[in-house]
Formats: sequence, C-alpha cells, structure tokens
Amino acid sequence: MRREHYHRPPMPYTVTIRVGPKITRSRHDDLDDALDALEVQLTTLGPAARRETRNALTREYAPADQVSARGELSGPSRLRPRVRAGADVRGDGSVEVYRGKVQRELIAAQRGERPFDALRRTLGA
Repeated sequence: MRREHYHRPPMPYTVTIRVGPKITRSRHDDLDDALDALEVQLTTLGPAARRETRNALTREYAPADQVSARGELSGPSRLRPRVRAGADVRGDGSVEVYRGKVQRELIAAQRGERPFDALRRTLGA
C-alpha cells in the first residue's frame, strides 16, 4: 500500500514551567499561543515566586540572584527545534527573558517594553 498523499501534522511547540520541584508541560500549535501560555503561567505565580535572602556556606544570595521559576519554550520539532527560548522569574519578582538553551543570550527590553514583548519581538511573533 502506497501513501501518496500522506500529510504529517506539524509538531507543536512545548512550554515547560519549573517551579521548585514541580514541572508542567503544555503543547501549543503555534508560536503566539505558546508565548501567551508562557507569559500567563509565569506572571500568575504571584507570591509563590518570591524568595527571601539565603545563605549558603560563606555566601549570601539576594532574592534578585535566585531563580524561583523558569519557563522554557521549544519547537516546533523535537530533535532540533527552531525556537529555543524562555524566561526566568527572579526571587524579587523580576523577569529575564532569553534566547537559546545551552548558551543563553539575554534579551534586553527596549524603553517602555515589557520582557515578554521583547521576547516576541526577538522571535518574530
């Protein structure tokens, strides 16, 4: 049996959210939906994202130095995704967005731009 008109559906974008030991994943058909989900899930953390100053051995970590939650976006393929980006929520509630996975490139927001808008601009969404 020959499949002349076989159509494989596109691979979805995956959004992974890590808050402490808890990991959640969701799949989205397009980049805009995935970015919306990433933004909503990270900005609705509220008090769960706050951290106090921590001491470890001889070093003190301020809330801004701690990552309390991380959201990652990848897709649309599994082996070599075209998009790899994400956002870190710091212990003081601030958000840093980045592009890349292993070698992260922080994305600077332009004047008056929110971090997730800067991520959208960079990814072309």
